[in-house]
Amino acid sequence: MAIAAAVVIVPLGLLFFTSGLVVNLIQALCFVLVRPLSKSTYRRINREVAELLWLELVWLVDWWAGVKIELYTDSETFKLMGKEHALVICNHRSDIDWLVGWVLAQRSGCLGSTLAVMKKSSKLLPVIGWSMWFSEYLFLERNWAKDESTLKSGLQRLRDFPLPFWLALFVEGTRFTQAKLLAAQEYASSTGLPIPRNVLIPRTKGFVSAVAHMRSFVPAIYDVTVAIPKSSPQPTMLRLFKGQSSVVHVHLKRHLMEELPESDDAVAQWCKDVFVAKDKLLDKHVAEGSFGEQLQDMGCPVKSLLVVSSWGILMILGSLKVFQWFSMFSSWKGILFLSLALAAVTILMQILIQFSQSERSTPAKASQKKPKIDGESSENKVH
Repeated sequence: MAIAAAVVIVPLGLLFFTSGLVVNLIQALCFVLVRPLSKSTYRRINREVAELLWLELVWLVDWWAGVKIELYTDSETFKLMGKEHALVICNHRSDIDWLVGWVLAQRSGCLGSTLAVMKKSSKLLPVIGWSMWFSEYLFLERNWAKDESTLKSGLQRLRDFPLPFWLALFVEGTRFTQAKLLAAQEYASSTGLPIPRNVLIPRTKGFVSAVAHMRSFVPAIYDVTVAIPKSSPQPTMLRLFKGQSSVVHVHLKRHLMEELPESDDAVAQWCKDVFVAKDKLLDKHVAEGSFGEQLQDMGCPVKSLLVVSSWGILMILGSLKVFQWFSMFSSWKGILFLSLALAAVTILMQILIQFSQSERSTPAKASQKKPKIDGESSENKVH
């Protein structure tokens, strides 16, 4: 991390991790004291508590970096967002696709009950990973033989979720890069599949399992397509922390769960067909620079600004008290402690940034082997 970037990132990181530990502590106490008595009450409380942390990242997008997210969808779907359970499938274009989803959820009023299928190592991330664990995110090992039962039990637990939730599933299994696209095109060409231009070939086992177990209590699938206009730089976590803006276009199409076919093979084909259509939609976006005329005004609510301001005031007041009580700057031990704390925050922020970029592969590695789909090997990814 460059020194100039650290000057900006470290204070933000200090605020995020300090407030995050407070949130984690409250979540842990509620998990131990409230959840055994009432899982529904725990979930309602956790939704509000988790938002106190996640709104900081929404603030980062909206107010610090000023990223402009434009949503294209029909007015009926726009009105239903946040008022129903939904399974969300999306192409995976950038480091911050998950954050874009959080912004949409926050605008829809269901940020605290937004879930995702994540790789198992995610829950080890300090603060944010722990918060996701308390919020019942689904963590998998990216090995279908091991993950099938884990996914099934996790989906079944959502049956009695008391509030509208979104469950995000990245069915491409990894982030889009040109190297991975080349490998997908080679695979499609050799197997007679439609050759993709803007997406990867979906891995459908996780999606089929999700539909099978959620069909009875989730009414809709949100088919989300994310695109970055040619005139905008690619958004990354590092750019966000530096306060550098980007533009993200999001197209959302709502499908009724009851309209999906019954058999597993037909559901898998439905998912593949959706990504073929998504590929054509992205062709249109490349040519026209937008997704059409159904642009919805999401606004920029001040809630995240108020939450971050409140956390900032509390941290400053708390820091002053700590410095007073322990004479932080009057001894070499105090200065050493402060230096170690700042170094720890710097390292944690570096880990967070690198984690957001962790699925980027080098062209050499990605082009050496063809992608595997539908559980052909233990490398099959379901998210």
